[in-house]
Amino acid sequence: MEISNRLKSISEVMDRCEIAADIGTDHAYLPIYLIKNNLCKRFIASDVNAGPLKKAINNINKYKLEDKIECRLGSGLNVLKLEEVDVVVIAGMGGNLIRDIIEERLDIFKKLKYAVLQPVQNPEILREYLIKRGFNIIEEQLCIDESKYYEIIKVCYDSKIEDKDDVYYEIGDKLIDMKHPLLKEYINYKIRKYDKIYKNISEESLNALSRKNELSIKIRKLKELLSCL
Repeated sequence: MEISNRLKSISEVMDRCEIAADIGTDHAYLPIYLIKNNLCKRFIASDVNAGPLKKAINNINKYKLEDKIECRLGSGLNVLKLEEVDVVVIAGMGGNLIRDIIEERLDIFKKLKYAVLQPVQNPEILREYLIKRGFNIIEEQLCIDESKYYEIIKVCYDSKIEDKDDVYYEIGDKLIDMKHPLLKEYINYKIRKYDKIYKNISEESLNALSRKNELSIKIRKLKELLSCL
């Protein structure tokens, strides 16, 4: 079964597990791939919308995996019981939404062996939330899929709260430590993105000036980090 580079990169940070949940499964491509490759024995695949879940069910039936993948309609981690699964994947959503899903059911999220998170935007907001909530970032990955960068964050709960410079919410320690081959071009991409936003702010209000100052600091710190790599 062929899957996207984004989903393949998610699978590569996953350890073998008994039962996992894919929250916002869409077409259920990831659960199908992981089970067919013996990385997980059973899956709960959920989605908040009936349309994508119906497509997921059709794909599961196509691969004859009805006995291994259970589909559930519902919002976030509310589809799960406490300690029902070992692992959770939340991928293809904004960092703010992933944060809100976790916060709503921290009781479930804290009990996981680990979770794999893949925000499509605002990864820095999600990373800051995780660190300040006492989660340990075990591993990180970075990939390009259809000309877009995606960060993948593997976490578990350990209650230790760290204090980090804001630049390490923008770019995770693990990516820096491993000298990820895409890291330099990704930092340059972020610098260009923030510079474009900065130049497009034409207002002179206090809020606009504050935002420009915030962006200026981000750009400076990213350039300093880049010069150290």
